[in-house]
Amino acid sequence: MSDKKASNAMWGGRFASGPAAIMEAINASIDFDKKLYAQDIRGSIAHSEMLAETGIIATEDQEKIAHGLNTILKEIESGAFEFSTKLEDIHMNVEARLAELIGSAAGRLHTARSRNDQVAVDFRLWVKDELFRVADALKGLIEAFLVRAEEHAATVTPGFTHMQTAQPVTFGHHCMAYVEMFSRDLSRVRDAIERMDESPLGSAALAGTGFPIDRFRTAKALGFREPTRNSLDSVSDRDFALEFLSIAAICATHLSRLAEEIVIWSTPQFGFVRLSDSFSTGSSIMPQKKNPDAAELVRAKTGRVNGHLIGLLTVMKGLPLAYSKDMQEDKEAVFDAAETLDLMLAAMTGMVGDMTINEAAMKKAAGSGYSTATDLADWLVRTLNLPFRDAHHVTGRAVALAESKKVGLEKLALEDLQSIHAGITEDVFSVLSVQNSVKSRTSFGGTAPAEVRRQIRYWKKRIAKA
Repeated sequence: MSDKKASNAMWGGRFASGPAAIMEAINASIDFDKKLYAQDIRGSIAHSEMLAETGIIATEDQEKIAHGLNTILKEIESGAFEFSTKLEDIHMNVEARLAELIGSAAGRLHTARSRNDQVAVDFRLWVKDELFRVADALKGLIEAFLVRAEEHAATVTPGFTHMQTAQPVTFGHHCMAYVEMFSRDLSRVRDAIERMDESPLGSAALAGTGFPIDRFRTAKALGFREPTRNSLDSVSDRDFALEFLSIAAICATHLSRLAEEIVIWSTPQFGFVRLSDSFSTGSSIMPQKKNPDAAELVRAKTGRVNGHLIGLLTVMKGLPLAYSKDMQEDKEAVFDAAETLDLMLAAMTGMVGDMTINEAAMKKAAGSGYSTATDLADWLVRTLNLPFRDAHHVTGRAVALAESKKVGLEKLALEDLQSIHAGITEDVFSVLSVQNSVKSRTSFGGTAPAEVRRQIRYWKKRIAKA
């Protein structure tokens, strides 16, 4: 075997030219960071304008640079641009093409700039743009829930703890729980945008630059509140990416909880909701099946998003200041998590608006499992002035009696209840129906239809301003 063949065999069959091919493959990021093309060109134009305004480069050169960059933008968007792995990343691909278009003036663009601060500003711009998209998607989902909550503010359904029937609630109240949940996600998105609204451009490699640049000018031109205040941190910070993934993971977890409920509700055993064919599939062998695949896939994709968060945390955990090539591994995780979350939000918004609610099944289930037992205990406290623990004991005996007779609490005879506590009167039956139970829960944030409608009005106003 020749030395060349031996070398190739050692390095592996995929890499025809040995170590150099392996280095090119592991070093290149263009296959994924080309997603940053618009942000890269936007940042470069802002940087060139600042260089011209401060007299660092000639206005004539800046005009050539801006024209060339806009030409490249059109080429990429039309599909005519040819990306090269030999040029490693989006920055070098754009710069090489710029040199082809405008000649030596292209070389002036990188004055007072490094790929370190260039990628930091590109990536930050991309994440910021994505956070605005997520905010819009969350608002859409919340609005879908508000519609369903208003429709079903008085629709009785069982509330569960430990997946056991606990107390009756309204389906509108249940929907409003998700409004609260996803509004917290929206709040986290807004907070993250505020926290990351600083431009690292001008930090150069790690130490800043000796050129008389105006970082406030480029920050404003790129839509940032202000420039970052420490050049070392600026090029090594990926908190904004970690925070995005954290927000995505929490939101995905909320979506997964909702997906799980939809899967349960759509079973024949529950029959609370029915999904249309748009969000269901059939079985290849069982013609009667209608599977909630969209919900199941939302549930599954949560693991994918969570994994990206753990992956980037692990990449960043041991990195000394400032920039290290390890940080090249940040983008694929964020890009995929963003794409996944966008799809999950769209699918869930569609399902919430699309599903048919079976009010009769919900009402029937709401009365199961002695769900008004707490109402009986509360009545004993209010009417007979029993200590709650005594009332709890009396109610437990009533439930046991009803269970032995195989009837609901509301079906026990007054004599049966009086055999447990003589003070019980006919009035007790006013609290043992599921409708009266939910109507009685008038505390702030409770399930009473009137309170649910009040919370709907509040959230409609708040979301309209978000």
